[in-house]
Amino acid sequence: MLFLSTYHNRIDKKGRVSVPAPFRGVLAAQEFSGIVAYASPLHACIEACGMARLAKLNQRIEKLDPYSEERDAFATVLFGESVQLTFDSEGRVMLPESLLKIAKLSEQATFVGKGEIFEIWEPAAYEAQVSRARALTREKRFQLKGDA
Repeated sequence: MLFLSTYHNRIDKKGRVSVPAPFRGVLAAQEFSGIVAYASPLHACIEACGMARLAKLNQRIEKLDPYSEERDAFATVLFGESVQLTFDSEGRVMLPESLLKIAKLSEQATFVGKGEIFEIWEPAAYEAQVSRARALTREKRFQLKGDA
C-alpha cells in the first residue's frame, strides 16, 4: 500500500498532531504502532514512513563501502536522527521540538503522501513547493513514458 493524497491537521501546544487515518491504515500491517520520522534530506520538512521503508534504505546503505563518508552520512542522518513516534489512542504522534524547528511547524501541518513515504510540511512552504513541483512535472512529463 502507498501513502496518497494531502491532508491538513492542527498541531496542539504539546506538539501532538493526528496522522491522517488513511496513512495509519497503510501503517497498520507493521509491528511498530507508529511512524519513523526524520528531517528530509531534500526539503525543509519532515519525512515519515514505516519500518519496512527503513529496512529497504538500510539494504541500499549496506551496499556502500562500509568505511565511506557517504555510507556514514546516510546512516547518521537516516538512522541516527530518526525518531520512532508511537500513536496514542487518538492516532496522534508527538513531534519532537528538533523536527518542529527544521520544518518550521507551529499550529498547522500539511501531510503529503508520496508513495512509500509521506512528508509533513508547514502549509505555506508546501504550497510553494507544490507550485515548483507542478512546473517541473509539466516540463519533464515525457520522462514517465514506458510500458505501463
